[in-house]
Amino acid sequence: MLQVVKYGLRQFHLIKWLREERQSRKLILFIVFVALLLDNMLLTVVVPIIPSYLYHLDESTDTMFKNDTLSQQSPPAAFHSIVSLYDNTVRSSSSNTTARSTDLAPTSPATTALPQNSSECPQSTSKLLNENVKVGMLFASKATVQLLTNPFIGPLTNRIGYQLPIFAGFCIMFISTIMFAFSSSYALLFFARSLQGVGSSCSSVAGMGMLASVYTDDEERGHAIGIALGGLALGVLVGPPFGSVMYEFVGKTAPFLILAFLAVFDGGTLRFGKVMQKDQRIEPYFSPGAICFGNMAIAMMEPTLPIWMMETMCARKWQLGVAFLPASISYLIGTNIFATLAHKMGRWLCALIGMVVVGISVICVPFARDIYGLIVPNFGVGFAIGMVDSSMMPIMGYLVDLRHVSVYGSVYAIADVAFCMGFALGPSIGGSIAESIGFPWLMTLIGIVDIFFAPLCIFLRNPPGQEEKITDSYMKPEDDV
Repeated sequence: MLQVVKYGLRQFHLIKWLREERQSRKLILFIVFVALLLDNMLLTVVVPIIPSYLYHLDESTDTMFKNDTLSQQSPPAAFHSIVSLYDNTVRSSSSNTTARSTDLAPTSPATTALPQNSSECPQSTSKLLNENVKVGMLFASKATVQLLTNPFIGPLTNRIGYQLPIFAGFCIMFISTIMFAFSSSYALLFFARSLQGVGSSCSSVAGMGMLASVYTDDEERGHAIGIALGGLALGVLVGPPFGSVMYEFVGKTAPFLILAFLAVFDGGTLRFGKVMQKDQRIEPYFSPGAICFGNMAIAMMEPTLPIWMMETMCARKWQLGVAFLPASISYLIGTNIFATLAHKMGRWLCALIGMVVVGISVICVPFARDIYGLIVPNFGVGFAIGMVDSSMMPIMGYLVDLRHVSVYGSVYAIADVAFCMGFALGPSIGGSIAESIGFPWLMTLIGIVDIFFAPLCIFLRNPPGQEEKITDSYMKPEDDV
């Protein structure tokens, strides 16, 4: 009984502390961290699950169709083949039986005489290659819907604040996650993925705007955004291996139910966080190309790399997700290192180097011959994208402070649009290109695009608007007089 009372007191003190810390910057940072963690775990947990699940779903559908066809055709020939089908491995009483047994032999090796790793190797390579387009369109649907939703969420947060949109985002992601858990058809999975885009738009735009509004100093904001992007990186880090291991050893439903619980938890925590929001509108300004093309590389890899591994390496289910682990770990490292370092070395330079490294690393991916050969190039891809994201996000908030009213919903809606452009075009176009010219040429193409885009980051060296800020600083003393 005493233990129950102590537990109740601890719970009471926790709730009391949360209420007292409603406007605490650390609590808001924690909420945004978990929001990005949840969003990106749900984004990446499907990467190892969907290609294998859809392939086996199509295989089972084709098998059922063939069995139905054979069952319809079998009655006329049943009388002639009844003796040989009864025992075609032992009986050899007549030449007729032996001959009929030999004729039937080629049908059995398709299911019995298989290589040692037959359970992992796809039986139909052409059918596996056709999955590129289906998987790519499924993955791109989330980013496409998010891309269409962002222009409405940004101005909405400027009018009604950040708390309601981010809470709505948690609710929508909860519904989407439950649909993923129990959907067993391509159409329902496609709808669940698209619905996730609406929830992601609400949570990511409102979350980043909330963070930028409470961290007004440029250096502090860069550090806070780096920590928040650590949640994004952790979601990307945990998602693929978590999904692949749970899928192989527990089942498809389990990982999504756990993520649904995480959505409920963070939505409940949000009610204790509060941010004072100004009701003003801003003119959005920023060129989001670096975010778009930097993330497009990993977006193209998500649907195509697992299929390429299944085709060339006969990879097991858990390996399809673990292959992304080096990229996820390095992204987490990169965002935390360059959140502070980029402010000192120049964020434009950090983004330029990151784009070049992304391009080189992506080009090296197809040279891997096994899962261990993917470690170094994938590590380079994740680390470089971490450099780009941790540099570009603070710059966008800085440009708003420099040129406009310090309200951040619209500008981070633009950032999310750039992110979604990469994850909408990447899987949809990447799947088609991989089917047409192959995965190695796809990686070469996006690598060259990233390298050629890198020099454009030089234009961010001296952001426009400094003259306006200097003029305002000279005008203030005269106004005071």
